[in-house]
Amino acid sequence: MHQQTVYLGLDLAWSERNLSGLAACCGSSQGAQLCYHPRRLQTTDEIVQTIRHICGDKPAILAIDAPLLVPNETGRRRAEAELAAAFQRYDAGPHPANRRLLRRYGGIRGETIVTALANDGFRYVPMIEADAGGRLIVEVFPHPATVVLFRLHRILKYKARPGRSLTERRQELRRYLELLTTLQWSDPPLLGVQNLWTDLELERFGPSALKAIEDEADALLCAYIALYGHRWGAARCRSFGTVEGGAIFTPYWYDRETTE
Repeated sequence: MHQQTVYLGLDLAWSERNLSGLAACCGSSQGAQLCYHPRRLQTTDEIVQTIRHICGDKPAILAIDAPLLVPNETGRRRAEAELAAAFQRYDAGPHPANRRLLRRYGGIRGETIVTALANDGFRYVPMIEADAGGRLIVEVFPHPATVVLFRLHRILKYKARPGRSLTERRQELRRYLELLTTLQWSDPPLLGVQNLWTDLELERFGPSALKAIEDEADALLCAYIALYGHRWGAARCRSFGTVEGGAIFTPYWYDRETTE
């Protein structure tokens, strides 16, 4: 019998001043069960130690929503340019990442985590291959993943942005949480998600409480991207960018006509 794989999702804040979301599910490329409920952590060291604790000595795939390899001092990476072009019509373009910008927040946390976990056998890769073994780390981005996985015509606008009302954010976050519960019927299925946020009265939540749920939801989605990539690899996923310049991995359309 194959050893279980741990699929982790990390919604990494650019600075330790803000909390990061972490979630994990355990199983195989054919399906997994939530084994570490989404929660938020503060410091880089706390995140690394928690990942080590969750994984033990098991094979693992860690999907991080944050820049992991940023060699460019200014501008944006090829990964962001390519991803923005592919998902422009869905408003799913990522923020530009460069070293000068990230230094304002205290450095490139993603690189720090990748380096720390290299001691535990993790290696950064641009792409998850179907049924790959070992311990892998990929950079991901939730917005295009939601567009593909849930067949959306535009991104879910649950994040705080200028001109976006709290009412709209609550409505979009509720829709996001409901869509995440449908992953139990996806291929591969993610079990244990159906009752995570059922009792939340989001209409009473202010900005900081909404941000907390958003971080946890994004972490769960990142964990599912790791699972989905392990199931399908290049058949239903794509990597934007380059190995040397940084890459972003995402589920991608395999039947484009159904998204039109």
